[in-house]
Amino acid sequence: MIAMTATASPAGAAAELRAALREAGLHVGATGADDHVQLSTLKASDARQLARLIRTGTKRTLKAARALREICEAYGIDLPELRVRQGRITLGACRVDDAVRLARLLGASSPGPDAPDADAVRDLLAEAFSAATGGGTLDVSVREEASGVVDLGALDARTARRLIGALRF
Repeated sequence: MIAMTATASPAGAAAELRAALREAGLHVGATGADDHVQLSTLKASDARQLARLIRTGTKRTLKAARALREICEAYGIDLPELRVRQGRITLGACRVDDAVRLARLLGASSPGPDAPDADAVRDLLAEAFSAATGGGTLDVSVREEASGVVDLGALDARTARRLIGALRF
């Protein structure tokens, strides 16, 4: 598997992409300049093959994201920014009350009768997430400009499937 890094030069990234496309049987030119890579015109058959390869390569991640979205919706947890980005499932912004609901579903104790602050919820959710997923980690940060919102980080497909399993039971 070819791994592209964020620090790669555009020319290097273009060469890496050309090599991967060639290995897949696709003859597509790629050039790099000014922090961008541009593909040459593709034949329709090559475009369809490239689309199939992308879907096949991301199938497990897309399936996990869809399942996670459906489970959260069923529990009334609103994650409007949940999406696949760079091969990982980004959960995005979450209201504090939804984060508390998620933490409780993962086995956390109630934060108490008072409305919990975002910092307490961050700690509660991070701990519950790790316990429920067998050591998985979730970056949870408090938004400075919006005290009622926490940002949930990104998961790989494997950790997302463990989260799905924990939420199903």
